[in-house]
Amino acid sequence: MNFDLSDEARMLQDGLRRYLAEAYTPAARKDAVEHGFSGDIWAGLAEMGVIGALFPEEQGGFGGTGFDIALVFEELGRAGAVDPLIDTGLLGGGLLAAAGRDDLLEAVIAGEMQLALAHTEPGGRYDLARVATTAQEDGDGWTLSGRKAVVVNAPRADRIIVSARTSGAAGDTDGLSLFLVDPERLTLAPYPLVGGGLASEITFDGVTLPPDALLGEAGQAYAALEAAQARATLALSAEALGLMEAIRALTTDYLKTRKQFGQPIGKFQVLQHRMADVLIEIEQARSAVINLAGHIDTDDRDLHLHATKNLIGNVAKLVVEESIQMHGGIGVTEEYDLGHLAKRLTMVDHRFGDALWHLERFIALRAA
Repeated sequence: MNFDLSDEARMLQDGLRRYLAEAYTPAARKDAVEHGFSGDIWAGLAEMGVIGALFPEEQGGFGGTGFDIALVFEELGRAGAVDPLIDTGLLGGGLLAAAGRDDLLEAVIAGEMQLALAHTEPGGRYDLARVATTAQEDGDGWTLSGRKAVVVNAPRADRIIVSARTSGAAGDTDGLSLFLVDPERLTLAPYPLVGGGLASEITFDGVTLPPDALLGEAGQAYAALEAAQARATLALSAEALGLMEAIRALTTDYLKTRKQFGQPIGKFQVLQHRMADVLIEIEQARSAVINLAGHIDTDDRDLHLHATKNLIGNVAKLVVEESIQMHGGIGVTEEYDLGHLAKRLTMVDHRFGDALWHLERFIALRAA
């Protein structure tokens, strides 16, 4: 198979890599980590068409394939970017597209609207259907009751998409609905994330919503949630691949410059062997991401998704541990790029299911 990029994809990759290299100065990254993202950088991404690359033409974009998603997020990972493109674009924007809200999706693609998805709940353990938050019809509107945890980008969001159960019990795939909520109606408890950015806990204690807050058809949101999270998992895996490449490059340069016993430590055979192992594992991760990108819209998507996320989680752990060991103490300092990249890569395994969870799901699908 020919894995070479098309001319259009290569232009997007080169332009995005140059832009991120110039925009993500140490000061800009520090500001983005502390405040969730940089408004100037976000506007620049939108102007370049990066957000539009995540959506097909019929939804107002110009890409939308698995390979478009992988290309964009690998470059974001390579730069250690913290911009909430997964949350606003693939999760929020994907759900808006599924509900037919082209008016709001247009604002997302233009970089004029920030979104967050409030879906995860305490005790959910990565199960997409385990939602206990309820939405009851109340006259002409809805009343929400429940709690959401780790709502990424909620403190900076213009709208929050909330999943709630309009029928059935927690764990049922039927009965899930989505609601578009103005954050001003809510009380948020924001906090910083380990890998950069902001999240919030949200408690819904009889929050009332107008009837038009419902996104799509009541009780039929599970399929849209599943599809959006699948694309988000591909994006997170590609971002992890970019982080691995950046960490590998940093470590290789360090081994060439750090001297011990009068020579660069990269000449020591044991370290050469360890770096060779890291390189092999990163190439396996790249193959897995390419494979998932090619199957993101096929019937056997979930099998490839679970296999990829499991491999990414295991390789990420190896890359972080080896790079920090070979750097020594400097590898965990705030001033050195590796510290930020390693933290961000470590947290990849804690979103959308960790390596063990995906291994269990892969085994279950293969045995079915």
